[in-house]
Amino acid sequence: MKRFIAFLIAMFVCGAAFAKQPDALFYLMGTPKSLNSFVAHADKIGLLVPTWYGVDDQGLVNGGPNRYVMDIAKDHRVPVMPIISMSAGRKGFHDLLHDETAKQHMIDSMLQQAEEHGYAGFQFDFENISWTDRDAFSLLAKQTAEALHKHGFKLSIAVVPNAPGHAGEGQFAKWMWQYWRGAYDLAALGKYADLICLMTYDQHTRWTTPGPVDGMPWVIAQLKYALTMVPKEKLSLGIALYGYHWYTGNPVREDGTEASNIKADYIDADEWMPLIQEQHANVQWDSVEHESWFYFYRDDMREWVFIPDAHSFRDRYALINQYGLEGFCAWVLGSEDPKVWDELPVMQR
Repeated sequence: MKRFIAFLIAMFVCGAAFAKQPDALFYLMGTPKSLNSFVAHADKIGLLVPTWYGVDDQGLVNGGPNRYVMDIAKDHRVPVMPIISMSAGRKGFHDLLHDETAKQHMIDSMLQQAEEHGYAGFQFDFENISWTDRDAFSLLAKQTAEALHKHGFKLSIAVVPNAPGHAGEGQFAKWMWQYWRGAYDLAALGKYADLICLMTYDQHTRWTTPGPVDGMPWVIAQLKYALTMVPKEKLSLGIALYGYHWYTGNPVREDGTEASNIKADYIDADEWMPLIQEQHANVQWDSVEHESWFYFYRDDMREWVFIPDAHSFRDRYALINQYGLEGFCAWVLGSEDPKVWDELPVMQR
C-alpha cells in the first residue's frame, strides 16, 4: 500500500510538472516606464507584444523594432509578436479591407518584417471598425493567417468583447455595437487565428459614468460567451493593469458655448498610489466587482478612481486555470501595481 501511495504521489508531481503553464502575454508601449517594466520582469513574461507597427489604407506598413528590447528578449528567450494597427481611421480600414492589392501589400510587409527580425508572428489590433465590415475583417484574418502559417509564423487577434452578440437597448450600446463590438465574428476569427486576446477591459470608459474597468461579473459573462465560439486553448483573457480617474472638466468649450463635461483619464499605479496618499483616500474593495476603488473631493466635488490592483489581478488570473484558458493578455507594461509580479511565476522556457 505504501508503495502504491508513493506511486500516486509521484504521478501527481510529474503531472503537475508537465502541466501547461498559462501564457503571460504583456503589451509594451514606447514609454520609458513600459520599457523599464519589461526589462525588470522579462523572466515572467511569456510573450511580448509591442506596439510597433501601423498600416494605412493602401496597405503600406510602417514601423520597426526597438533593438534594445529585441536584445533583452533574446537574452531571456521571450518571443516577440508585434501589434499591427490601423493608422488611417475607420474609413481607411474599410478601404483596406475591400482592396485586395492593398491587403497583399500589408501581408507581404508583415512576412518580410517577421523574417528579418525573427518575430513569432503578428497580432492584429484593429479597433473602431464598422459592424458592416465584419465578414471583410474575417476574410483578412483568414488570408493573413494562411500566409503567415506557410512561413512558420503565427497570427493572434485582439478582439473587443461582444456578448450578448447583438446591440443592446440604449443608444450607447447601439454605438458600441456599430463601431466596436459588432465587427468581430469570434467563431471565424477563432478558426483562423492561433490566439484570440479577449480584451475584457474598459467595461466603463472615458465615454461612460464611473464604474469598474473590468468588473468580475461582466468579465465572466464575456468570457463564457467567447468560449461558446473560441476553443479555450486559443483564448487569452484580457486583464487591465491601468485604472480610470473620473472628474468634472471645464464646462466652457473652445467655441465659447457651455455644456456638461464629465471627464475621465487613464491612471497608472505610479499615479494612483501617490494620489491616495495626497488625498488621504480610503481605498475600498468591491467584493462583487472584485476591483478596488476610492473617491475624494476637490473643490467640493467628488472624483472617482477605479484601480485594477494586485488583488484584482490575482482574482482574474485565477480564472485562467478555472476555465482552462491559454493564458492572459495584460495591457500595458508600466501601468501595473508592482505587487502584480508577486502573483506570477517565472516562465518555463
